[in-house]
Amino acid sequence: MKLVVLGAGFSGRAILKEMAPSCRTMVGTTRSSDQFAAIEATGAQPLIFSGESVSEELRAAMAEASHLVMSIAPDPNATAGSGDPLLKAINSDIRHNFPLLKWAAYLSTVGVYGNHDGDWVDEATPCKPVSKRSVTRVKAEEAWAEACGNADIPLSILRLSGIYGPGRNAFCNLAAGKARRLVKLGQVFNRIHVADIGGAAALLANTATTGVFNVTDNLPSPPQDVVAEAARIMGVEVPPEIDFETAELSPMARSFYGENKRVANARITKAGYRFRFPDYHAGLDGLWRGEQWRG
Repeated sequence: MKLVVLGAGFSGRAILKEMAPSCRTMVGTTRSSDQFAAIEATGAQPLIFSGESVSEELRAAMAEASHLVMSIAPDPNATAGSGDPLLKAINSDIRHNFPLLKWAAYLSTVGVYGNHDGDWVDEATPCKPVSKRSVTRVKAEEAWAEACGNADIPLSILRLSGIYGPGRNAFCNLAAGKARRLVKLGQVFNRIHVADIGGAAALLANTATTGVFNVTDNLPSPPQDVVAEAARIMGVEVPPEIDFETAELSPMARSFYGENKRVANARITKAGYRFRFPDYHAGLDGLWRGEQWRG
């Protein structure tokens, strides 16, 4: 397997790390050389992709790639097309630029479902995105499906919920004095440990599976409960509850609370994936016991 991960950030590096044993070569892209060391730590070769044009080094890696993961968010301000930086750079011609490609993945978000007032959704639920960024994600999903369909390339779309893991979790927020227990009546969120993103992507890559998959935990829960659980495990005082309606929040932070739903993950488990951290209790416990929460 020769793997290219476009956008080797938090999730992209987890996928590189997970798939390293199966790969002959790996490339991970970033916009800044500041991230080179983190990418190299996974065993991958770091390359720059500005989101505008493809370098000769990256083009050579693309020509050899058997597997591709796209983990770069589309431009929500794009006035034409899907806003996807790679498809724009290669004019959506996957086959010409990836002649040996056997499978591709696009990392999306459960935000594409929009608001369902706490009801359950699954992959068959129509997308009714609320935020501008989620509207753009739907367009990008559609563009990738069309591009890979035209090239006869199996495509897995992974819709991810709120991502946490080493260095990005409620423990870190508590330690930094930034944890808040915002309370909005009836509000729940799903979450996903970054290691399960890597594991799910590896499963789908190894089976060259086509389809849309919710990669998310089993326990959609109020966000204040997660903070309280982390405080209990950490042995520190639980932060007081704060009424969402009167809380000082950025427009983007407040917009997340405009989408309330419970996201089902039956399709990825039916495909054979078994979650290492099926809920936030297991995830937080693993981070604390493994002394990995700091990153």
